[in-house]
Amino acid sequence: MGFLADSNITKRALASSLKELMETEPFSKISVSDICQACNMNRKSFYYHFRDKYDLVNWIYYTECVTTLKEKGYHTGWDLLEDLCAYFYENRSFYKKTLTIEGQNSFSDYFRDIVEAIVSSDMEAIFGQDDALAFYVDFYTDAFLCAIKRWLLDKDCMPAEEFTRLLKNCLLRTSDSILQKFSQGSADDGR
Repeated sequence: MGFLADSNITKRALASSLKELMETEPFSKISVSDICQACNMNRKSFYYHFRDKYDLVNWIYYTECVTTLKEKGYHTGWDLLEDLCAYFYENRSFYKKTLTIEGQNSFSDYFRDIVEAIVSSDMEAIFGQDDALAFYVDFYTDAFLCAIKRWLLDKDCMPAEEFTRLLKNCLLRTSDSILQKFSQGSADDGR
């Protein structure tokens, strides 16, 4: 247990250093050496725990957000969405910067993989083993990611509660409208 605790202390120190550095420096300008120097560690310690600085960013998201959300055991996807957006809003300074990073191991790619896994199970429940399931998953994953990025990168980023309310309203009203039109079309066909 002692090694695990020491390992987490080291990882948290590196994470804290990266976050502090990102308050004043663009991510692209921050090196592993900068991160290590900021918390008085050597590069060997960093590479023992992380592949690169992208891996550290992903670890921050996983430990601060994903593990916490997994423990809650949500009854609805809306509750999960509200907590996820609240987390992003509280940490928006950090995520405004990390969501714009592109490239191998970027947070955007990592976050997309997580969202895709969630959307995938929902789409499979709705569409079953439809041949176009991958298309539906990609569509909703991309839409969700684009909405999150646009929201967080907005200069006047609205509070999380307002964003999730608008997102939920948009999805539910669109779905209701489609269902009504589909039902009317089916009724019209039966005449």
